[in-house]
Amino acid sequence: MSDTTGGTGGTGGTGRTGRTGRTGGTGRRAYEGRSITVTFEAGRCRHAAECVRGLPEVFDTARRPWIRPDAADAGTVAEVVRRCPSGALRYERADEGEGRASPPPTGAADPE
Repeated sequence: MSDTTGGTGGTGGTGRTGRTGRTGGTGRRAYEGRSITVTFEAGRCRHAAECVRGLPEVFDTARRPWIRPDAADAGTVAEVVRRCPSGALRYERADEGEGRASPPPTGAADPE
């Protein structure tokens, strides 16, 4: 998984360790499922709760681990992760690669 957050400092690692709920150099935690891995960066979270409201069977702060990617199909999990307004949540599909949590800012140049 490539690090697309920019400005994370540290060693430039992705934060993915291959183990559920573990952190890497960027402070992100990876929660691996069969078809999708969801990463969470607590320092970016603004507690809008889009994830919890959108898919409570996957995102449940009362449970540990609080993210269980296999509790819903990967497409639905990805859809809810993309709603995260802060970008604290990201995903990587086993079949498609990394997904961004939110669209680029309005007016951002499209890559060619």
